[in-house]
Amino acid sequence: MIFDVTDDAYERFMGRYSTVLGPVFADFAAIEPGLRVLDVGAGTGALTAELVRRVGAEHVSAAEPSARFVEGMRERFAGVEVVEAPAEALPWPDDTFDAALAQLVISFVSDPPVAAREVRRVVRPGGVVAFCMWDQDGMEMLAAIARARRAVEPNPVGDETLKYRTRAEIGGLLEGVGLRDVETGVLEVAREFSGYDELWSALLGAVGPAGRWVVSLDDDGRAIVRAELHRELGSPEGAFTLRAQCNAGRGLV
Repeated sequence: MIFDVTDDAYERFMGRYSTVLGPVFADFAAIEPGLRVLDVGAGTGALTAELVRRVGAEHVSAAEPSARFVEGMRERFAGVEVVEAPAEALPWPDDTFDAALAQLVISFVSDPPVAAREVRRVVRPGGVVAFCMWDQDGMEMLAAIARARRAVEPNPVGDETLKYRTRAEIGGLLEGVGLRDVETGVLEVAREFSGYDELWSALLGAVGPAGRWVVSLDDDGRAIVRAELHRELGSPEGAFTLRAQCNAGRGLV
């Protein structure tokens, strides 16, 4: 899946979380100075920025299928090799990197097992491959949106649960492509919203399945969902914080 939205729309909705997740995920993957690292499905660069901070721009490469995001990444990250490519077809030789990370990506690629094999291919023997995805229930913002949708659409069309979001699924995917010493864990972050209007306006940016569904509704439908989501979040009247749990897995080539 290619996220054909503006950088600003992505940052206001999901980027606020992926930015704080980046350091936690990089810790989980044991990224340290001296490594050459690949960010797979880099998006607007939330994880890339953390990798640059740790190892330097000259040691970071990024692959992203959205031409719009690639353009923005090249403007923001001088010295980082940014290529337009899907996870299933990475344009690097075998054994190029010491580590490859895919943050909030693997559930959205067209063929996750193929993507996992490709990511493994470009990492040297002994190197690290790591994936992470939001927990369906532990990511409070997305969980509340899903409950609001079910409240207004008891049998929503196309509301299929994404695969490779649980620790077991991520770990199984890594083991399935031949990685060893596979470990899984739960990463936790949180972000504050200044008020409900900030969250709702971000949702109208049409980012991801949730945002695209909301903007597909007519005015009456959006008004109903807006009220239902507010109720699901506890009817906040001022600033509020939403926690997010992310399931992660790592393995060695």
